[in-house]
Amino acid sequence: MSRYNRERKITLKEHLLQALVLTISIALLVWNLPRTDNTSFHIEKGRPWPYGQFIAPYDFSIFKTSEQMSHEMDSVHRLYEPYFELLPGTTSLNKFREDQIGRVGAGELPMSLYSRLFTALQNVYRRGILSAHDQTMLMKDSIEFVRIYYGMEAYTQGADELFTEKTAYEYVFSQVDSIGLSRSRVKQINLNTYLTPNLRYDSKKSDAEMEDLEASITDRHGMVQAGQNVIGRGDIVDEETYNILRSYELETKLRNKDRNMQNYPRLIGQTLYVALIMLSLTIYFILFRQDYLGSTRSMLLLLTLTLSFPLLTCFMVRHSLLSVYIIPYAMLPIFVRVFMDSRTAFITHAATILLCAVALKYPFEFITTQCVAGLIAIYTLRELSERSQIIQTAFLVTVAAAVFYLSLELINGKHVLGDNTLNTIDYVIYRHILVSGLLLLFAYPLMYALERVFGFTSNVTLVELSNINRDLLRRLSEVAPGTFQHSMQVSNLAAEAARRIGAKSQLVRTGALYHDIGKMYNPPFFTENQTGGVNPHEQLDEKESARIIIRHVTEGLSMAERNRLPELLREFISTHHGRGLAKYFYISAKNKNPNSEINEEDFRYPGPNPHTAEQAILMMADAVEASSRALKEYTEESIGTLVDKIIDGQMTEGFFNDCPITFQDVQTVKEVFKEKLMIIYHTRIQYPELKSTENTEKTEDTEDTEAARSNL
Repeated sequence: MSRYNRERKITLKEHLLQALVLTISIALLVWNLPRTDNTSFHIEKGRPWPYGQFIAPYDFSIFKTSEQMSHEMDSVHRLYEPYFELLPGTTSLNKFREDQIGRVGAGELPMSLYSRLFTALQNVYRRGILSAHDQTMLMKDSIEFVRIYYGMEAYTQGADELFTEKTAYEYVFSQVDSIGLSRSRVKQINLNTYLTPNLRYDSKKSDAEMEDLEASITDRHGMVQAGQNVIGRGDIVDEETYNILRSYELETKLRNKDRNMQNYPRLIGQTLYVALIMLSLTIYFILFRQDYLGSTRSMLLLLTLTLSFPLLTCFMVRHSLLSVYIIPYAMLPIFVRVFMDSRTAFITHAATILLCAVALKYPFEFITTQCVAGLIAIYTLRELSERSQIIQTAFLVTVAAAVFYLSLELINGKHVLGDNTLNTIDYVIYRHILVSGLLLLFAYPLMYALERVFGFTSNVTLVELSNINRDLLRRLSEVAPGTFQHSMQVSNLAAEAARRIGAKSQLVRTGALYHDIGKMYNPPFFTENQTGGVNPHEQLDEKESARIIIRHVTEGLSMAERNRLPELLREFISTHHGRGLAKYFYISAKNKNPNSEINEEDFRYPGPNPHTAEQAILMMADAVEASSRALKEYTEESIGTLVDKIIDGQMTEGFFNDCPITFQDVQTVKEVFKEKLMIIYHTRIQYPELKSTENTEKTEDTEDTEAARSNL
């Protein structure tokens, strides 16, 4: 026996697989780390600058604000003159001449009216007629002037001076009115057939004009010199400073687009950083927790948690999503503490926080704050057994993180205690810490999900399963009441022994309640369930009786699987007899057949032997409690002899060779069993008698003392 489990020899294939998983994990983290300058600031106008002194690392221009750009763009659009090509309109004029000249010769149309109309049409086409679509476009864009070109000539014309078909028609009529001719005669000419648009929109030249105008607008104004002090910690961010800081962010992003080939030094540094942290974490498991290293589900859980938080952090930093202080990092040590142990929880949490910090620009406050939060989470969840503990932990973690962050700000001189302290505090980061604390409450439902996915069992689940009103335990109490009472006694004995040696008391308590559920298959064949002196084994041979007794282990495993009991509890069912013999029937068979060879395997339990301290304690408690019922008298000597004999016999048979339990632990377990059994059976301590009777007073004193001690 040793403190740690005997190490299973890891094959070369498993070593290579572990190395491959480690390499892939490192590559995945490095791939997602930002390799550009991390210039995302949380900036609020009119609020104090929450970071250290910022000095411009290089020359950069100040970008104009969106409002400034919008104003300048509006000004440019007012100067925009779309291009239209002026077509001569000769086709329509020639048609008018051909149609009306005959009427003039026939005397149907006065020559003066014809000349007046022809001149008016020439003026209309010379100025230009717009189509309805183009007119709508000019009105929609509020265009005041257009650029008209004809051949090599071009000139600017007011948009309101251009004709449409309707205004051209009205213009022609106005020319007729000026010479006092009849409008009715003009209407007979049907002027609409001679008025067609002769201004054609030139999209190519117009777009080029717009591009030239927009190109004249620059998105920057002013310059910040390298080494210039921009802002110091605690200074108020005014409008100008805000624009400078945002300009620095934009300028850096633009530079980083052209520096992808220059990121190799940073990539190498990030790879070394991540590799050393992951390697250090792996070495911890190799040196101190090889049991986790050899457990697939343990390593999968640890790897999932260790990668999830850094990847989420990198995603938020790369996309500038809120603040990383919103992420409930304390979930990681909570999960590892509940499913594993405190030391592993802190080591894993610290490594994860260091991996997250490499993605941040100001990591000191982040690392220290999250480490303190993780420690508080571990301290407050030494043994999770109630839902309320998660609420308490979330509250304490939030308070501790907020107070610690405030202490860092006070140390750095961000706040000066006085009348204006509240006005200088940046409440945003504290709101983020509060949100993180609220998200930490989701650890409870996520814990259940992790149990199902990775096959772990938390103390909360064990407490729920130890409720005797659960269906399986309730049926056990009804079908096999003797077995149920035996299981309750074993549960109390084993839990106290586990508590004394520092093992998992709740685990062994729950395992003890379920270890004999297989006896529900044939309750009368077990002594504790027999009544009226009827023993069904009297009608069977020893081999068949042993088969029925041994079968309660396999039946128990089947029941546990059907009722979806955790694997952790099923192991108690399979190991509480280990590879031991059903000795009563084995010895009886040997005595009945002294000249025949008896096959031990027919009388041996399927096992395996216990491989955890809790399973060993249950094996001891089960055997001791069952045997104690057969004692003829309950004295300190008889109980002590029984406990020593049974447990020493189990140790001699090697049942505990694979258990992480020491001889000192076994001795402590013995003492606990003796104490508890004496209390259960109300055993009185025997005291030595006086060698001589001196007087009545001494005798009475002795009797009074004995009576008083018996009431302890």
